[in-house]
Amino acid sequence: MTHSAGAYPETTGPLRILVVEDQVDLAENLFEFLGEERYALDFAADGLTALHLLATNQYDVIVLDLMLPGVSGFDICERIRRDLQCATPIILMTARGAIADKERGFTCGADDYLVKPFELRELQLRIEALHRRFRPRTPGLQAGPVHFDPGTLQVELNGLKAELTGIPARLFELLIRAYPNFLGHEVLNESIWGDSSGEEGHTLRTHIYSLRQALQKSLGHGLIKTVYGRGYRLDPPTEEELSAR
Repeated sequence: MTHSAGAYPETTGPLRILVVEDQVDLAENLFEFLGEERYALDFAADGLTALHLLATNQYDVIVLDLMLPGVSGFDICERIRRDLQCATPIILMTARGAIADKERGFTCGADDYLVKPFELRELQLRIEALHRRFRPRTPGLQAGPVHFDPGTLQVELNGLKAELTGIPARLFELLIRAYPNFLGHEVLNESIWGDSSGEEGHTLRTHIYSLRQALQKSLGHGLIKTVYGRGYRLDPPTEEELSAR
């Protein structure tokens, strides 16, 4: 059972969650509650299936039930950490609320422990909190859903990437650093060529055109808006525009 959807503005794709739960009713409730564009969910009814999925896929958060057929959730949690060397945050969920069980869960490598019964909204909040705490910090510059890494000169949007070079890369860096403000022709000319007189105006337009074409081809969006008579600014797509593609 898999549910996938579009991108979320804070990431380059949906939040990927592995749900390990042998109770079909609860699993279906989780999928229905979290089945929106923010999430992509995979389901495993037992621990061995979960280990296989974790060995072949990457997830942002693991929701792991303790009472599983065959191998307990405690053992699966230990194997995720020891055998797979997987650091993905794990939420244990169980009806066992004794402090000894919680202690064992955290000792096995869990990051959170949720006692049944619980509100699905609480689980969602815990998933979001763990993701914020553990998500990798990507170096670079961010403007809405657009990410730019000055080290690699790579622009990323909605899971797609464009590699820039030369003057277009420099122009993009200037524009994303200025976002949401625009940059005038004079500022761009001086920043690129050390000349604010406007003599390079035609060349600037040519490089902006090349930049737009490269972004449109790789990302599906030109991203650069002309402020007529003034200059240019970065124009990231809205969430609605991304979802419509």
